[in-house]
Amino acid sequence: MSAPVETTLAPQLTLRAVGLAIVLAMILAAANTYLGLFAGMTIASAIPAAVVSMAVLRLLGGGGILENNIVQTGASAGSSIASGVIFTIPALVILGFWQDFRYSWVLAIAGLGGLLGVLFSVPLRRALIVDQKLAFPEGQAAAEVLKAGENPSQGIRILGVGALGGAFAKLAAGSGLRLIPDTAASAGFAGKYLAFFGTNLSPALLSVGYIVGLNVGIVVLAGAMLSWNIAIPYYVANVLPHQAELAQAAAGLDPEDLAGFIWSKQIRYLGVGAMLIGGIWALVSLRHSLLSGVRSGLAAARASAAGQVIAHTEQDLPMKSVLLGILLFTLPLWALYQAIVGSLAVSLPMTIIMIVTGFLFCSVSAYMAGLVGSSNNPVSGITIATILFSAVVLLLLMGKDNEVGPVAAIMIGAVVCCSACIAGDNLQDLKCGYIVGATPWRQQVMLGIGAASSALVMAPVLNLLAQAYGIGVPSETHPNPLLAPQATLMASVSKGLFGGQLPWNMIAVGAVIGVAIIVLDEILKARGSSFRTPVLAVAVGIYLPLELMTPIFLGGLLAWLADRRLRRQGLETAEIERRHRKGLLFAAGMITGEALMGIAIAVPIVTSGSADVLALPSLWHFGEWLGLIVLAVLAGLLFKTAMTADPSPKS
Repeated sequence: MSAPVETTLAPQLTLRAVGLAIVLAMILAAANTYLGLFAGMTIASAIPAAVVSMAVLRLLGGGGILENNIVQTGASAGSSIASGVIFTIPALVILGFWQDFRYSWVLAIAGLGGLLGVLFSVPLRRALIVDQKLAFPEGQAAAEVLKAGENPSQGIRILGVGALGGAFAKLAAGSGLRLIPDTAASAGFAGKYLAFFGTNLSPALLSVGYIVGLNVGIVVLAGAMLSWNIAIPYYVANVLPHQAELAQAAAGLDPEDLAGFIWSKQIRYLGVGAMLIGGIWALVSLRHSLLSGVRSGLAAARASAAGQVIAHTEQDLPMKSVLLGILLFTLPLWALYQAIVGSLAVSLPMTIIMIVTGFLFCSVSAYMAGLVGSSNNPVSGITIATILFSAVVLLLLMGKDNEVGPVAAIMIGAVVCCSACIAGDNLQDLKCGYIVGATPWRQQVMLGIGAASSALVMAPVLNLLAQAYGIGVPSETHPNPLLAPQATLMASVSKGLFGGQLPWNMIAVGAVIGVAIIVLDEILKARGSSFRTPVLAVAVGIYLPLELMTPIFLGGLLAWLADRRLRRQGLETAEIERRHRKGLLFAAGMITGEALMGIAIAVPIVTSGSADVLALPSLWHFGEWLGLIVLAVLAGLLFKTAMTADPSPKS
């Protein structure tokens, strides 16, 4: 039977909406690539995209709520593709398989993985959004912005001021004019114990904390303090003296460098163990909801295929098209795997693992996005579980000492990670569309276009950042590279299973810590506490340097203080939420401004071949204090933005 005829609707999938979405998706992909490699986190970008869309389409002669929804749907794919790529693909450079990022391969992995994520999530929409009515917080927030039609010119001004502040701070910092350092840190010995504390001076990290909130800020800082203020001092005092080879390598280092050395060689692997446990726990805890969700989604698809008349707000992509698309997009990935391993007996199981785990983890990602939001979605844990399982299977097929084994595991994980990131984002956008009355299949098409467009820019941006700053592994040219924490972790795990060296004792201790964190979280859940301890957030804190977690905590504290003051003023809930969105826009602007300036600075560094090309003569003797002042001023502006009411309309 033919598809049901839709009633006349406001324009949705227009040429101008598609064009604007593609441009925004590419910009947001580039910005989140820098942020993710730097801090190990990316942020959902639906609200800034919605505000920009409302402003731009108004200049072009209108733009209704459904057309603006299409723009934010496509644009938000940029951050999702960036997450999927940076969590995995840099591992191929870190492993030495690539010397740089190959355009066609990155495009295939990111683009096809993203498209598979769109298709995998189609059966889940009705189950998770309509039947189970999961929250999908970013989707709801974007819908409220679209429905309210908040003053887009004001939103653009807030984004612009925030972007200028973030860009200025980045230009003045260590990779630019070098007027201020990147971090303010101090270390020393208290008896035989090493004490360390520091903070990065990045406005982007402060803004990330403002967006994710105080709960996440507390747990990531707690994870970092567990590493830097407990594990490292204990290791230096009681274990290092008995490790002759490691002690010799650490001899002569000042306290700050010694702390970094012990963290990189040993302590950060506590985070690996905790992440492994977290990824497994995500699957175990969601098993019942996942199965019921898939069954409900497939039942809705069968009803549509049987010709039952359904409203336009319930029309997904046809299931036959979804299955055909999965087949068509899988074939080139199988060819890519075959080109790597050169054996059908290996490439075929790789492809099957990719499809099965891809659908499974897309479902997990979508469900978690519905519970805690895309910014807190534990995709890194999902990817670790994928790579670990893939590596074990490949170990049996290829042997322990096969040099291609770790690469093959990363390739599977990269596609699954891109798919899972897009799936979580897809359901957020579909939740927004469900609230405002959009047509699901149009959003699904737009998300596919956004994913493919974002994939086009990933390799050039990665190569630019790698040449300017280095990625993952310190070298003589780049002693302080972008950390790419997840990709470094993926490389370590996959290589360790194929004959590499990993501190398995530290990983085991980290796994025990992960179990303890899960138990604590379950106790808090049973007591109905609003404070939670998500294991993967703590694990990220354990795995990353303390100075990156400090500003994230401070940003979360700033958001809590803003909320507390607004509530003390006796404002209505709608007004409090509206002012919070202003703060979120300012924070998103600072993140985008700093990230885009970081990319812009990379251009003269690469073309000149000198990391000091923009550096000014040293003018300041108190650079750390100046950096703290700059960060404090921007924090003050962020707080003031969230506190300030709109001017009363003129009579």
